[in-house]
Amino acid sequence: MRLGGEKEGRGERIRLIALIAVLAGGFIAFQQLAPSLDIEGWLEDLAADLGDLTYLLVGLLAFAETGAFVGLVFPGETAVIIGGALAGQGENSVVLMLAVVWFCAWAGDTVSFVLGQRLGRDFVLRHGPKVRITEERFGQVESYFARHGGKTILIGRFIGLVRALAPFIAGSSGMAYRAFLPYSVLGTGLWAATFTLLGYFISENINEATELASRGVFVFGAVVVTVLVVVLGVRFLRRRENRQRLARRMDAVPTLRPLVVLGRRIEPEARFLWHRLTPGGLGLEFTSLMAALAVALFGVVGFAEVVSATPGPTRADRQAIDVVSELRADWLTDLAKAVTVLGSTPVTVLVALAAAVVLGIRRRWTEVWVLVVALAICHIAVPVLKEATDRPRPADGLVDTSGNSYPSGHATYSVLYTWLVLTIAVRVRPGLTHASALIVVGVAVTLAVGLSRVYLGVHYLSDVTGGWALGVSAFAGCAAVAMVIGHIRQNQPRRTDSSPRP
Repeated sequence: MRLGGEKEGRGERIRLIALIAVLAGGFIAFQQLAPSLDIEGWLEDLAADLGDLTYLLVGLLAFAETGAFVGLVFPGETAVIIGGALAGQGENSVVLMLAVVWFCAWAGDTVSFVLGQRLGRDFVLRHGPKVRITEERFGQVESYFARHGGKTILIGRFIGLVRALAPFIAGSSGMAYRAFLPYSVLGTGLWAATFTLLGYFISENINEATELASRGVFVFGAVVVTVLVVVLGVRFLRRRENRQRLARRMDAVPTLRPLVVLGRRIEPEARFLWHRLTPGGLGLEFTSLMAALAVALFGVVGFAEVVSATPGPTRADRQAIDVVSELRADWLTDLAKAVTVLGSTPVTVLVALAAAVVLGIRRRWTEVWVLVVALAICHIAVPVLKEATDRPRPADGLVDTSGNSYPSGHATYSVLYTWLVLTIAVRVRPGLTHASALIVVGVAVTLAVGLSRVYLGVHYLSDVTGGWALGVSAFAGCAAVAMVIGHIRQNQPRRTDSSPRP
């Protein structure tokens, strides 16, 4: 039985290699038969014809990759690469294209996850053969997911069959969405950035792709050998006796002995990073922080690039201005002026100091340092970005302001309220009654402060969004660093009284 499975697997690999060879050979032959084909010109014409519909089309295909199981018959990265190539022709924004692909891919994962929760495994086995999902294929993916847990969501984004089914299986297997979310955000972000930027850079020299194709066989062989060596090495070192035997052999060689000493010294830190960067229950909090940091930094840099190139209002900014003009009322203006004060420097500093005192009394020094350092980073980064982008403020604001517009300092500092309620609910008082309501209040205050700046006409919506992203990146980054430092300290070997003193 095992022999038959090995033969079947070997046959699948042979067919895959043959398919790649045929496609590569066909591409080279096509380029030889049509050397005068101007692919760059074709992409430019296509981008001009589609216009802004390019974002919609590529986003729908990225969503359908997992949201509608289209990835089983059509690879979504193909559409993403084309979208990046079209952006490379100058007709579309590569930043906006990446953001659309990222959001739509995450939305597709979420829809597939929810479907898995509602429908379950039996539904797939009953209707799967209609879309080439046999019980054997579904069992293979399910087995892989069961063995590797959350790692399937993150790494599986780059494996066709796993990518199409992993979110659904995560939902049907009973995985909590809060555990699924950070891996989905990171995985879709890496996937979107990889293939969007690949298409973007290839579009600049796509007519020279034939030179790269001639080296394809060598690159393919090198990748196969590298992957094989890494897989065998990981499997070998996974067993403790193999690691000990290898360490003894290296220790016997004078030139390799320093490597053994270094490995033993950094073993706790390396093990911590491995478990935290590899999805799983112990790494959920750290992975969640990294997901928030990745999304927030993308927002800060993306909006900064957009507003630096075009200081005026974006399309979304103009739409927000139109909405605000229809909502204007005296009582709402008074309310906005009161709410916006909560994001001012004096108020946020006083709130932070009060929170630091309370946390210090409870001896939560890690939370105190995260709070103080993150807020200090926000106050340093806001004026630096304002000067770098040099974006003028909107005209005719309802309150007096000065300085540049991007990012909104009030929106940046208001992230403090969300962070405080999360610290209380997750770190200081886990299991607190009505913790969800407390978190909703904190998030609502952050949103209200930022939106009040738009309502008062002193910031564009993009300024506020960039400010929120800057605040999230500061707090999430500091919290991630604090987790790493705290764990390293906990794993430092303790010296006993009988230990020799230096």
